[in-house]
Amino acid sequence: MSGTFPSNPMSRIDLNADLGESFGPWPMGNDRELMPLISSTNIACGYHAGDPTTMRKTVELALEHNVSIGAHPGYPDLQGFGRRNMAMKPDEIFDLIQYQVSALKGICESSGGRLHHVKPHGALYNQAAKDRDLAAAIARAVKAIDPTLVLYGLSGSLLVSEGEAIGLRTASEAFADRTYQTDGQLTPRSQPNALITETAVAAAQAVAMVRDNAVSATDGTNIAIKADTVCIHGDSANAVEFARAINAAFAAQGIQISAPFASDAK
Repeated sequence: MSGTFPSNPMSRIDLNADLGESFGPWPMGNDRELMPLISSTNIACGYHAGDPTTMRKTVELALEHNVSIGAHPGYPDLQGFGRRNMAMKPDEIFDLIQYQVSALKGICESSGGRLHHVKPHGALYNQAAKDRDLAAAIARAVKAIDPTLVLYGLSGSLLVSEGEAIGLRTASEAFADRTYQTDGQLTPRSQPNALITETAVAAAQAVAMVRDNAVSATDGTNIAIKADTVCIHGDSANAVEFARAINAAFAAQGIQISAPFASDAK
């Protein structure tokens, strides 16, 4: 998954966050404080987190702040927060994506907005990065719903290449709050060094990924990475602090925050 990318001449980058993950009376994350600090959001669709009311309220909050809206479908795994691998056939994955994305798309349109992108969640996202059949099923489902949707996927992953292969617009995603392995994969959450917890480190990593197309792996190796969008996990305890620091770091570098293909959907 690693390769060589030229120095990034871009003056714009998308900053996204996974939001809408509260469920019933159980809150998660600080969506109201995070929303003004990002340019696109990935809203849970009720399978790994979220519920219909949370979905609607998060859509409305995104529209209030002019943030591009994405569906964040995951495995049907509320107890495991969608972070446990599941063995599902490609046609089951196709239906899983269609069901969840269509629900958020309907809520978005009934609220006066338009769905902008799709980003799979958790284990589904990570498995699709390396499993071609799984990635292809997700891409086909997204295209069947709306071929103008943008597919977000891990930079250098099969999810991105399978989306591009069937004509979808894609956004290669990098993570400010996660560490990387030398092959470009995220460090598994089961390992103690998977998460970045220091604000300055997260901000510096975000800048390097955008400005230099590079990230330092856990063994110190400098690996190439393409970043169209940078993610902050909304369930992180320091997500708001990270977002503020990254906004400031980008501003200092002359990097503007804007969703990819943002003029097509709000």
